[in-house]
Amino acid sequence: MLTIPAASFSLLLLASLMIPTGARAAPRPLRIVTINLLHGGITSELVGRDQHLEERLTMVVRELRTLDADVVGVQEASRGRRRGDVAARLASALGFHHVYAPAAHRWPFVSRVLGLEEGPAVLSRFPIVTSHAHPIDGCGGLYRRVLVCAELATPRGPLEACSTHLDGSDCHAERVASILGARPRTAPLILMGDLNATEQSKGIRNLIAALGLVDTFRAANPAAPGFTVWQPVWLERPFASRRVDFILLAPGAHTRGRVVASRVVLNHPSRTQGRVLWPSDHYGVLSEVEIPRRAGDGKARAGRARARRSAAVHRTRFPWTPVWANEAGRPEGIGDESRERWPGVALRDEHARACRAADRPHLDR
Repeated sequence: MLTIPAASFSLLLLASLMIPTGARAAPRPLRIVTINLLHGGITSELVGRDQHLEERLTMVVRELRTLDADVVGVQEASRGRRRGDVAARLASALGFHHVYAPAAHRWPFVSRVLGLEEGPAVLSRFPIVTSHAHPIDGCGGLYRRVLVCAELATPRGPLEACSTHLDGSDCHAERVASILGARPRTAPLILMGDLNATEQSKGIRNLIAALGLVDTFRAANPAAPGFTVWQPVWLERPFASRRVDFILLAPGAHTRGRVVASRVVLNHPSRTQGRVLWPSDHYGVLSEVEIPRRAGDGKARAGRARARRSAAVHRTRFPWTPVWANEAGRPEGIGDESRERWPGVALRDEHARACRAADRPHLDR
């Protein structure tokens, strides 16, 4: 057995204590994921056919845990009587904070009749300090899209994370550029989403140029195709042939992020009931981003303090959508052994009381 004399051990201990803090291991890069969940179709809640949403959500949660994601941009996060609040359930399963905003028909009664609403969400390991929902108007159509953003208090300082689901038109991309360009931005910005357009489209090129965005996947993979759509969930073989899912990064006023790596994820099927099943008709994208913290910057500490004073969960809710909860009053988990839903807990009222106590609205607009 190797023995170390007491005097030598003392010297080693003293030397370790004298290592400057900056020389110790730096925090790992932030791991950002975007994924369109495929809610199953606008009539799926009404007819009860959602392309095995429960099994697919279990696959997504398992993969996000394996990836050790920090921030997740979700599209087609749905809510209904059968499925409950999918964004809240995902956040609960991961132990994350979240904010969600519904995209809807221009006539609300359509959503009421169909019993389904859906929209983008941001899920975060870190506290959400503030959140904003921006309707994407001015492009016509019967379906109004939305951009949802959250300021996160990360160990490296504030980060603004946004999620959206566009229709692929140049108009929608230009509206997002206008919305984000009009907002003051000191922190780095992450824009995640299913943009329904490729990097060669005029709208995406203009969006990137207008905000000084970096396409994180393309920065890390100059030649890889990175296809993300469309994958029939029952098809045995990979079928994606376009890249329309993006994680875009813009620097803050005083901080520039650095893309460390990026790759396509959630791009392998499992088997259920003897058949192949993919997590979604979209593959996900994972990007690792390094955000250096300025020396002496106290904004991160201030952000964390504000986050502790804010409500624990940020989300909007329509009164006709019920909340399924378990015995502890938390949204039903995903992949739990028991799938029994407990319909008695009004989390909406609890959340409203928490927001009033903190003297702030439950979703800043």
